[in-house]
Amino acid sequence: MSQQVSILADKIHQLRATRDRVLVAMAGAPGSGKSTLAEEVARVLNAQKCRSLVVPMDGFHLDNAILEDRGLLPKKGAPETFDGEGFLIMIKRLHAKMDVIAPIFDRNRDLSIAGAVHIPSDVPVIIAEGNYLMFDEDPWNDITSLWDLTVRLDVPMDELRGRLIQRWLNQNLSRAAATRRAESNDIPNAKRIIEKALTCEITL
Repeated sequence: MSQQVSILADKIHQLRATRDRVLVAMAGAPGSGKSTLAEEVARVLNAQKCRSLVVPMDGFHLDNAILEDRGLLPKKGAPETFDGEGFLIMIKRLHAKMDVIAPIFDRNRDLSIAGAVHIPSDVPVIIAEGNYLMFDEDPWNDITSLWDLTVRLDVPMDELRGRLIQRWLNQNLSRAAATRRAESNDIPNAKRIIEKALTCEITL
């Protein structure tokens, strides 16, 4: 990972020479390692005196009650189970270098928390990470022109499958239950993301 982090940090420094704010999209299927890589890149940039913040897309998960009303709870994590338009508005505000308050997702409680992250207008590097940042469906494809750098984590499906099952094992599910959860929803979402992926400037 250290080589990947160095490549991305160097590229972001190059972009910083020509603009006040750099908006980075880190996209990929669930289980591809987006969150880990985004946090590590931000850590390195901050250590290099380049102030950086990570903004996860997951804060825009719709609440379980709304998903249940819409019959979408079993598909939680699919594109239609997020407030895509809300995420687009936030990215537009970040692009305009506005002061922004953003939500986060609490995985342990399985819910989004509004107003949880403050993104000051003078932070020069924002690393957004999420499944659908470079995804060819409405409204997600309306975001693509706002990014200064697009990055995709490309992980083979067999590896993704193992990681997604492990996620549920980490939640204390049995091997059979973890496999069912991954294969009924997570893996179909991953395949959909891969099939409708938009080209990124950097693929890792």
